[in-house]
Amino acid sequence: MEIGANTTIDRAAVGDTVIGRGAKLDNLVQIGHGAQVGQDSVLAAQVGLAGSTRLGRGVWVGGQAGFAGHLEVGDKAVIMAQSGTSHDIRPGAVMSGSPAFDNITWLRATAAFPKLPALLRRVRDLEKEMEQLKNALRSKNPG
Repeated sequence: MEIGANTTIDRAAVGDTVIGRGAKLDNLVQIGHGAQVGQDSVLAAQVGLAGSTRLGRGVWVGGQAGFAGHLEVGDKAVIMAQSGTSHDIRPGAVMSGSPAFDNITWLRATAAFPKLPALLRRVRDLEKEMEQLKNALRSKNPG
């Protein structure tokens, strides 16, 4: 087990806070009371686990990711940097964003973000054109 500088591991009020064998905690990591970090898991800088969060074996967590309390992350899950979650994560999942969701979907969504203003303008223009066409048809066929 390796624990970086300024990492805080809270003592549990009830039960134990457990850091598994082979786990690596980078600098400035916060482990909440009663949390569990599975064997061979790796947490990068500024990761925060709220109380009673349970990480499985071999979980990788990118920097500045956060977990709400009382949730479970399955074995070998990967949580990308700056992600945040308040729900359980299945084993082997790769998650991104806040709230965290499937990484592939997140990558597609972030690729679309810069295109959204132009797409919105295009939709508004098409709506205006449709309204003009409707009005033209109504004037030709008033009945």
